[in-house]
This record gives sequence, C-alpha cells and structure tokens, in this order.
Amino acid sequence: MFDLTGHVALVTGAGQGMGLGVAKALAAQGARVAVNDYYLERAEKAAAQIRDNGGMAMGIGADVSDLKSVQRMVAEVQRQFGPVDILVNNAGVPIDGMKLAPFINTSLEDWERFLNLNLRGVMNCAHSVLHGMCERRWGRIITISSESWRQGFNMGLSLYAASKAGAVGFMRQLSSEIAASGVTANCISLGTMNNTPKAEAIAKHTTTVGRAGTPEDVGAVVVYFASEEASWVTGQVLPLNGGGCTA
Repeated sequence: MFDLTGHVALVTGAGQGMGLGVAKALAAQGARVAVNDYYLERAEKAAAQIRDNGGMAMGIGADVSDLKSVQRMVAEVQRQFGPVDILVNNAGVPIDGMKLAPFINTSLEDWERFLNLNLRGVMNCAHSVLHGMCERRWGRIITISSESWRQGFNMGLSLYAASKAGAVGFMRQLSSEIAASGVTANCISLGTMNNTPKAEAIAKHTTTVGRAGTPEDVGAVVVYFASEEASWVTGQVLPLNGGGCTA
C-alpha cells in the first residue's frame, strides 16, 4: 500500500522542518521528489540528504509568491524528473519570521506578506501544475494549513490565521472543480509542532497525546493523501493535532 513509485512530487518550502520530513516520506515510498526552497543552497542540501538515503531527489529554488518563478520551477522539474503528479504546498511565512501582534497594530505590508506566501503561493503552485494533472487524469494537491484557522487564540495570529483559512477555502472549492478529472485536493491542519523551543511544554497541556507533532507525523499523512488508496478522498481538512483543537 501507499506505493508512489513512478510519481513525481514537488514539495515547497522543503529545505528544512516539516517540508523536509514530507519530502523524505514521499521519497521513501518511491516518488521522485523535487525539494523546493526560497534558498537554493538549502534545497540542494536537503535533496542530498534524501539521495544519501537511497531516494531520488533534486533541489530547486523558487519564490512561490511569484507566479513566473513558480512556472519556471515546474518546467525545470518536468525537464529533469517528468510532470508533477503530487504537489505539496508547504511553503509559508516561517514561524521565526512571524510578527505576532493584534490586528489593530498591523500594517498593509504585514498583511501582504502573509497573503502572498500562505495564500497566493498555494494558488500559484496549484495553477502551474493543474493543467497537466487534469490532462493526465491523475494528480494530488495537498496543502499544509494550521489549526489557527479553526479556533481563535489571543496570540496575535490574525494575519496568519486569515491566510491559512483562505488556503483551506480555496482547496475545498478547487477540489469540486477538478474531481471529475481524477485530481484530488486536501488540507492537513497542523496543531502544535516541534518547531519552537516551547512546543513540547505547550503540547503537554493542549493535546491529549501529550507531545508536539513531528515532521514524520506530517509526512505520513501526506503519503496517504498522495497515494492511490486515497483516490476517493478530496475536499477534506484533516486535523493533525495530537487530540488538541477540533472545534
């Protein structure tokens, strides 16, 4: 089950963290993986890790908020590996780069950063691979979201949550447009992940499992959504949160 041999996957923002865990999981199931990052050196280093473990991977730099940059990336992936069958929208504003502040204290420039990366980036990537997927009548689009879209937290997350909610709404609508073409579109909504120093302490109080999520946890769910076994699953948002927020 969950064999991805012969498929080409593109994972955005995969030079480190959750994205790298996703790329490794897809490669372990036989996919040829294009590892994207804004920084080419980081993408190539991550791809080398996958190759060292016996997988097939290439690193490629691109700014997902720039449609032309994304189109060039997709064309290069096709040239080296073949058409993209599996798109994982993981790139977004990094956790250490967020400006956490009440909405009333934010500026237009703050809004644009989150919307450009977390929402427009998803749309740019989806638009750049969809024509080919629909023509071949097989494809998987998987977007990494956050539980912040589902429930309010008094932490200054309004811009982040708005962009993630937009991506969820986009994917749900997109899934209904492309379902007849054999292409699915789903979201994974992440709870507290182990990408901050205080994550484990927070997870002890906010999850029933009692630990933060890992890149491996995310990779396992992405593999399922990407597989042939998930061909009847589309338009869904799977909460990956350790038994935390599900309201």
